[in-house]
Amino acid sequence: MAETKLGKLADRLRTFSARPGTKIMEVCGSHTVAIRRFGVQRLLPAGVKLVSGPGCPVCVTPDLFIDEAIALARQGATITSFGDMLRVPGSRSSLERERAGGSDIRAVYSPLDALQIAATTQKETVFLAVGFETTAPVIAAAAQLAVEKKLANFSLLTSLRLVPPALKALISSDTGLSGFLLPGHVSAIIGRQAYGFLAAGRLPGVIAGFQAEDIISSLVLLLEMQNKGIYKTVNNYARVVRDQGNERSRSVLAEVFTPADAEWRGLGSIPGSGLALRPAFAALDARKRFAIHADSAPARRGCRCGDVLRGLIDPPACPLFNRSCRPDHPVGPCMVSSEGSCSAWVTYG
Repeated sequence: MAETKLGKLADRLRTFSARPGTKIMEVCGSHTVAIRRFGVQRLLPAGVKLVSGPGCPVCVTPDLFIDEAIALARQGATITSFGDMLRVPGSRSSLERERAGGSDIRAVYSPLDALQIAATTQKETVFLAVGFETTAPVIAAAAQLAVEKKLANFSLLTSLRLVPPALKALISSDTGLSGFLLPGHVSAIIGRQAYGFLAAGRLPGVIAGFQAEDIISSLVLLLEMQNKGIYKTVNNYARVVRDQGNERSRSVLAEVFTPADAEWRGLGSIPGSGLALRPAFAALDARKRFAIHADSAPARRGCRCGDVLRGLIDPPACPLFNRSCRPDHPVGPCMVSSEGSCSAWVTYG
């Protein structure tokens, strides 16, 4: 039955009579990978194009953040991070190269692992707090636990980002977008109601899961709404996402963090799109705890990761793609992250 239903959905998408020039952005990096892995792009009807968006947290993190983390490692701090961040190039080096040179840099699965490291050593331990609304609540919970346990040697270097302000920034620019395939995991926290601004911009949006059936049915819904001139956000992932999201997670976030202006790769500075520690948690702010003097260098010549993240080009349009920039030798973060568009294009074709 499942295969029959999926086959019918695939035929519905393949034969859909869509408006010419339809351009749909899959916001989430996990969607980008799933689309390429399932071959959904091959089902798109004539006139419809899928483009990647800024939904990979590793990819949108600017070079300066990596430079700051490297500076802290060189000062003798233990740096803890999700694994993908270690290979992301900064201006002049990467955390992976610094670790090979003797710095204490460790990949962890959770900020709670970083807390455990801090509790068993006298060294300053810094967790690289990178991510969207999906990972931010557990980072906030770790901050609460650090204060509760009075861990004096634990801090956060933050680069947390919020998805809705980034989408608003994209809408306000000339990207020619026709609608959004919205991220399922982020939406589980913020809820469908967080995308109310899409209707004002006359754009449909569909919150989607990550199975082939989820994605294909969501694309059909988007095309149907566009043809009918319906501009609303539909929750097509109701088994996980509620209209109001996860109130408890948002409450933890609000206790620890406050919105702040933030820099995004490719999008520049976006007002209220980041999260900064509230004054009650200022002792955990690595930027306030340490004097960080980060080296900087000009942007990499030729790398167009920022244009990929804005949906302006497909990865192969970058002159470095799969040439000097490859998964085994990444130049830009879109090739580093397992959710990066460039990596997905190389891996799945």
